[in-house]
Amino acid sequence: MSGSEGAGALPLILALAVALLFGLVTGSPSDARAQEGGANRQFVQAMQMIQQANATFDPVEEARLLREADRMLTEIVQRYPDSAVAVQLITNQFIGDFDVFEFRNRVRALICNDTQATACFLYKIENLLPPVEYPITTPRWDWLSLAVAHHLNGATDRAREIIAPFVGALRRGTATGSDSQEQDLFVARALALTGQTDIALQITRGIADCSTRIYNLTDIAEIASWRGDKDLASSLTTEAQKYSQANACAWELGLVVQALMRVGREAEARTLFLNTVEQQFSRFRETKQECCPAELAVAAADLGETNLALGLLKTVQEDSPWTVPSVLGRLAQHGEVSLTSAYLEQVKDPDTQSEILSEFVAASLRRSDPAAAQLWMQRLVQIADTPANKRPTVLAQRAKAEKLIYGDERWRSTLSQAIAAADRSSAFVRRDIGVPLLAALVRIESGLPMLD
Repeated sequence: MSGSEGAGALPLILALAVALLFGLVTGSPSDARAQEGGANRQFVQAMQMIQQANATFDPVEEARLLREADRMLTEIVQRYPDSAVAVQLITNQFIGDFDVFEFRNRVRALICNDTQATACFLYKIENLLPPVEYPITTPRWDWLSLAVAHHLNGATDRAREIIAPFVGALRRGTATGSDSQEQDLFVARALALTGQTDIALQITRGIADCSTRIYNLTDIAEIASWRGDKDLASSLTTEAQKYSQANACAWELGLVVQALMRVGREAEARTLFLNTVEQQFSRFRETKQECCPAELAVAAADLGETNLALGLLKTVQEDSPWTVPSVLGRLAQHGEVSLTSAYLEQVKDPDTQSEILSEFVAASLRRSDPAAAQLWMQRLVQIADTPANKRPTVLAQRAKAEKLIYGDERWRSTLSQAIAAADRSSAFVRRDIGVPLLAALVRIESGLPMLD
């Protein structure tokens, strides 16, 4: 090639190089057509599988076809992300008359081919929960509890998917006022329960509100102790104690007392408790207003201070009914039977009765008294078998006790009945029943509570 020929060819080479580079960056029209063509062909194949699933009477074959169609639709998003079909799939748009959202729910419902599997329980409980409203501005312990339950059942991706929008809302500061503090509390708890301790602590240490910060620190300490990290549990307890004292936190010291007991620092716990009680009663005598926080009643029960715990319980149970089973269960674990039994007889609500009895079963077993556990179990069964008491919460507490006392799978049938009863309940009951059902399921599967 001569010099003049080489010079003449240079602009052409440069133009080709630029065109090739531009094509690589932006994608050529032929690439776009290939994306659209591949996506459309695969979408048609998936629709044909769904039609076959609709036409079969074999549930196993139906499940296989639906799962394969779901796999192919997911693959469209991965292989042909620039196609119109992929955009419609990922944004849950209708494609013709195909409802993407409804189809995905149908695929998820396949988990209930085994109606008593834990994954099926979680699916059914999720359907009971009021939907999350976006943008998120309020705390939702029901959905965050669902995330914790999914995590414990091995579905970590699903748990992360549920928690992430709440973490995002917290970071954007979209929750305001008391809701913001509650959201800090609930999100940090869920993160800690799903193993994200560092993020939970990062959120917690940015909170100035005494109650939320101390609740978070003591909860994360408790979770650390469940996981065997005693050093972290102890250091967080100390941090909570120092923060409470440095910031003149008052009733939150009841939480610190409980935390000190959990990490084996009983002498410190007892001294702090007695000083706190004295301050609370002194303030009550001066102001004649509300006497004592519910957390002090629980702390007294942890310390085995029976008379004081029951006395405090009477003053707080109306506003904080959750304290009744918490306090009586702790006292029963200390071996106090007569006074706790007498207190039980004063309780009229079947839901609360069943939760107390479930705690009594657990306490008796921890004290190595299976005979007492059997007697409490008989009482619980009697309540649950009364037609008027076949309520979701009563049945869930029975399931929890069955797991403890029998150690087999019979609890699954009872919990299934509890969920079915919830599904038949009024909208008012359905709105609030999710957390008790999830708490019972988590307690059964992990042996640990969801936290008070």
